[in-house]
Amino acid sequence: MTHKVTILTLFPEMFPGPLAHSLVGKALEKDLWQLNIVDIRSFAEDKHQTVDDTCFGGGPGMVMRPDVVDKALSSVMEKGEARLFHLTPRGQVFKQKLAHEMASSALPFVFLCGRYEGIDQRVLDAWGAEDISLGDFILTGGELAAMTILDAVVRLVPGVVGDEDSLKEESFSKGLLEYAHYTRPRVWQDRTVPDVLLSGHHENIEKWRQAQAEAITREKRPDLWNQYIKKSELT
Repeated sequence: MTHKVTILTLFPEMFPGPLAHSLVGKALEKDLWQLNIVDIRSFAEDKHQTVDDTCFGGGPGMVMRPDVVDKALSSVMEKGEARLFHLTPRGQVFKQKLAHEMASSALPFVFLCGRYEGIDQRVLDAWGAEDISLGDFILTGGELAAMTILDAVVRLVPGVVGDEDSLKEESFSKGLLEYAHYTRPRVWQDRTVPDVLLSGHHENIEKWRQAQAEAITREKRPDLWNQYIKKSELT
């Protein structure tokens, strides 16, 4: 299955950007996923290619026009069913669970990247766009957020990561942050690798890693730790 992705943006030159490199870039070359970039500005009908206007009700900044955005969406959404994501700080926070859901989906994805003060709400409502966010902070536009989400999703697509077992041990895969990792040299700046990792005793190593993951999560992400404890109590 080839995952099809369309990006609607005012800055098409930003793509593929980082998505053309590393594992995700190789997957793009192998056609494990496809990337289509649509320039929203090309759907403006006046000679200045105007895509924004002042806010009704006053206030600073400009808002992207619904008629222009609608034409851009119509050019891609009418070709078949697709899941439309609007990148905005007011959306649901993107998490690993959604990344797995998207990676296993057969639906094409359309990412609508806003700029300025945002996009007229009417066109978002008309198309049933899903608001999605990276977190409680503001970017100048949705492009970098779209790239980040796609990097997280594409790497989960079968065939992208060589050792797929490694995905099972990652942070959030079991509701915990990942344990610490070590490699050669065995001693570095008087710091040594934990003895248990050199023991060859796989059961003890797994117990140590589980304890490490729990301790790191409890210290660094108490919110995740509380969710993990609640889930453990129910099972």
